Amino acid sequence: MKAAMTFSTPERAAADPRRWLALCVLLAGTLLPPLDFFIVNVALPAIQADLQATPSLAQLVVSVYAAAYAVTLILGGRLGDLYGRKRMFIVGMLGFGVASALCGCAPSPSVLVAGRLLQGISAAVMAPQSLASIHAIFPAQEKSRALGMYGATFGAASVAGQLLGGLLVSVDLFGLGWRAVFLINLPVIALAVPAAICWVRDSRSEQAGRLDIVGALLLAAGLLALVVPLIEGRERGWPWWCVGLLALSPPLLLAFWRSEQRQERGHGTPLVPPSVLASPGLRRSLAATFFFYTIAPFFLLFAVYEQMGLGHGALTAGLAILPLGIGFLLGPLCSATVARRLKANTAAFGMGLEVVGMLSAAGLAWADTPAWLPAPLLLIGLGQGIALPALVRLNVDQVDARWAGLAAGLVNATLQVSAAVSTATIGGLFFALSPRGAGPAAVKTAFAVALLAIGTGLALAVVLSRKPQVIR
Repeated sequence: MKAAMTFSTPERAAADPRRWLALCVLLAGTLLPPLDFFIVNVALPAIQADLQATPSLAQLVVSVYAAAYAVTLILGGRLGDLYGRKRMFIVGMLGFGVASALCGCAPSPSVLVAGRLLQGISAAVMAPQSLASIHAIFPAQEKSRALGMYGATFGAASVAGQLLGGLLVSVDLFGLGWRAVFLINLPVIALAVPAAICWVRDSRSEQAGRLDIVGALLLAAGLLALVVPLIEGRERGWPWWCVGLLALSPPLLLAFWRSEQRQERGHGTPLVPPSVLASPGLRRSLAATFFFYTIAPFFLLFAVYEQMGLGHGALTAGLAILPLGIGFLLGPLCSATVARRLKANTAAFGMGLEVVGMLSAAGLAWADTPAWLPAPLLLIGLGQGIALPALVRLNVDQVDARWAGLAAGLVNATLQVSAAVSTATIGGLFFALSPRGAGPAAVKTAFAVALLAIGTGLALAVVLSRKPQVIR
């Protein structure tokens, strides 16, 4: 059991002259999944009008992608460990391309929803390989810089998606309208796939094994029963099937865990080996990751605050988030310097900046002085950009290199589950305090209260990320 938890540094990575070229390709796999989540949010009204989609089908265009992505991330990471991270990266990238083409050419809402389902699954196969390969091909002294670029790419995708979606729909590129938000992926994939074949070095777990089909099905069912109601519940008024699925989730996840224990006792190859999660350091860092991403509903709530609370248009609301995006881009690039100069826990420091920024923004919203909001937004983005790569490394460093794909899947799945939970709870609190038809004053108050709730989650993440039990 101890051997499974020994951290190992990839010694061969220093001799690989193509690792920085490979990083450029791997970052394409980091860019596309969050980009395609945020880009569709902005294009949704145009999609609904053109395809004459019902509100429930239009909502599925967003939610089916998020659910498929969250549910299959751990499986995607494990596939890379078993069958090769380069191979699964290319498979995921090609699948994402096929799905993007299907979405871009969709003649009906149902075809578009099917394409988004395939996009989410393909993204879950592709995304963990990026992080796991960075862990495998870069030596320890270069890993912070590589993860900084990973964090900057993730941040850029989150902000650029909202701006790019509106731009592509407004410009009506080649007369494609909203279809361009999907078809724009194809040139990126056409360049990334041959580059991956040439530059990315393959890596995988040295232990041979077979895919745990039973574990994969039980985990998918348990996560699906958890995530789908959290995504769909508020919009649909919490119907009986949402409550029923939530009640089913704990027994399904418990059945999954017992199946994994039996597999490991029988010397099988469990999807998530219990011995890996036995590390207190990994459990603590995953908990910190969960609370770190309570910021997920911020983008939605900020857009509602800007438009319904302050009376700004959609374009102004989109531009108002730019200071956070700038901070998110700058943060990862200076995270290594912060760690070196302050001699402090980088993740805790970054999340501490987020707490200060969030509380400041809450105070400004409460006092109705929005002119000063760019300053705390910049601080929030800077803190998030510093914390994300440090938190990712904190998680991955808890496990042996052969479990890098699993660790990457666990990190990404934790982020997605946190996004679903925090959007349902904090978003639910916001909309309860500012119901449909509420005036600007109620929206401003609800926004301030929601920011305090997000700040509380981030403060918990700071506590959990301090003094990590890193196993060396």
